[in-house]
Amino acid sequence: MAKERGRPRTSTVLWEGVQRLLADAAAAPGAGELTVVDLGGGTGGLAVRVAALGHRVVVVDPSPDALAALERRTVEAGLSERVRALQGDATDLAAVLEPGRADVLLCHGVLEVVDDPRAALRAAHDALRPGGRLSLLVAQWPASVLARVLSGHLDQALHVLSDADHRWSGHDPLRRRFDRASATALAQGAGFTVTAVEGTRTFSDVVPSTRTESDADVELLRRLEALASTSPELLGLAGHLHLHATR
Repeated sequence: MAKERGRPRTSTVLWEGVQRLLADAAAAPGAGELTVVDLGGGTGGLAVRVAALGHRVVVVDPSPDALAALERRTVEAGLSERVRALQGDATDLAAVLEPGRADVLLCHGVLEVVDDPRAALRAAHDALRPGGRLSLLVAQWPASVLARVLSGHLDQALHVLSDADHRWSGHDPLRRRFDRASATALAQGAGFTVTAVEGTRTFSDVVPSTRTESDADVELLRRLEALASTSPELLGLAGHLHLHATR
């Protein structure tokens, strides 16, 4: 049965894209140790991996419980000195973080749930130094249509197509979904220059679980996802879009 895309997990394709973005930032003239802000980073699944690469990470999240779990995770990983937790909202970053100090800002699965995605991206723009990098991950609505159809919920698929925010019902945990055009326009409207758009989870959430039980099948799926991530023809089927952008 197909699974609906909720808060994104860090897929191999996404993680490789994040690493390329971090490497580009580290290679910039005058760049030293990177300061990475993980907006809405929650319990730190991505932040710990970034810190393990040698960067300093600031996780900003409104949930005190998530940040407490983050602190436990960083202690267990021996990275507590490289990861800082700050409680705050996406649209009010300046209240907890000095503007213009971040080299890279990760904004994954945030715009789908905040009150004002435009304000959140403007705050992200202000938090970055000139030339800083944005890693933006958003849920894409065409994939939601496919997931609803494959799970037999044709009424919900129709609702995604007709609803202005592309939700499958009033019980949808996401407040909105995007496509390439709308996500790019939103980033550009906040002052960013989009340099790349990649697809993630193009097949992972619709392939039957019985087809990924062997290591060989897992490797085949990984290769499929990697090739699909940059295919213009398949980009519209991706569960999430990963935008690389600069301030």
